[in-house]
Amino acid sequence: MRGNLPRHIAIIMDGNGRWAKKRNLPSIKGHHSGVKVVSEIIEACALRGIEALTLYSFSTENWKRSKKEVNALMSLFEENLKAKGEKLKKNNVRFNVIGRIEGLPEMLQKLIKDLKKETVNNDGVKLTLAINYGGRQEIVDAAKKLYKEIEDKTLDITSVDEDIFSKALYTQGLPDPDLIIRTSGEMRISNFLLWQSAYSEFYITDTFWPDFNEEELDKAIKKYGERQRRFGE
Repeated sequence: MRGNLPRHIAIIMDGNGRWAKKRNLPSIKGHHSGVKVVSEIIEACALRGIEALTLYSFSTENWKRSKKEVNALMSLFEENLKAKGEKLKKNNVRFNVIGRIEGLPEMLQKLIKDLKKETVNNDGVKLTLAINYGGRQEIVDAAKKLYKEIEDKTLDITSVDEDIFSKALYTQGLPDPDLIIRTSGEMRISNFLLWQSAYSEFYITDTFWPDFNEEELDKAIKKYGERQRRFGE
């Protein structure tokens, strides 16, 4: 069964705003509904033996949204890390965040740092939230990191290969995603895990994220299991 399951699932959680609009609700109501789905999917992945789950939560481009919506989203992150932190610890989830964390509000940075520290020894699902994240920015930051090591003479430029570069990315220590799910039917990657997704399998569903559930997750996993991965061969 292990061979038919993805080790690492990454999800582009899309459609909160359109879900709310269809119901004549403000966008933030869609985000609140989407947060509830996150808990369900974390638990579902744990039950199915998925090792890692990465959720695209807030991109670097999302700062272009209205100040009101951005502030509401930051507050929502803070509220839920406070409210759900104990549950994550109890359920043996190892928590991490990738992205330019230093660009987030100070209180949110503190909550992230504390929860990472409190769950570092957990060996269940590795939950990663991509917040203030952009795939191109990640590659740029990795290049800068390696350049500094070369400049400081702690790294020989001739030794830089794909493995060394991968270890300089935010996702160091995580396997590349086997399966990337995008909700809401959009057919694009939206600057998400550009390096890591080179050989990922993609699953697109028209379902908006607030309506995504265990059944939808199982559909994606089933489709993944039916595919023959060639890795460029």
